[in-house]
Amino acid sequence: MKKTLLLWGMVLSVVFLLGFNKTQTSITGKIVPADQAEIVFAIGTDTVKAIPVMGTFSLQVKPGMYRLFVNAKDPYKDFQMDNLEVKEGQTLDVGEIVLQP
Repeated sequence: MKKTLLLWGMVLSVVFLLGFNKTQTSITGKIVPADQAEIVFAIGTDTVKAIPVMGTFSLQVKPGMYRLFVNAKDPYKDFQMDNLEVKEGQTLDVGEIVLQP
């Protein structure tokens, strides 16, 4: 019984340490006006989507090249940004995206 508990303790410790040592690779940004974006997509090496919260978004991606899409609500126009390179462990902040009516 003690050996089993010790083994589980070691396994959980390793998982815990690996989780904290792993850096996130992501694309982040802010959309203005904050309530006019429905969804944000990153398409490239990986394909992910997120619903902006108060205009901000964060997409957890794999390293590689991406195209970013913002689907806007009417009367605003959709937005696209190309050739975004995300490197391992990097957070790529695309800054403020201002949607046009």
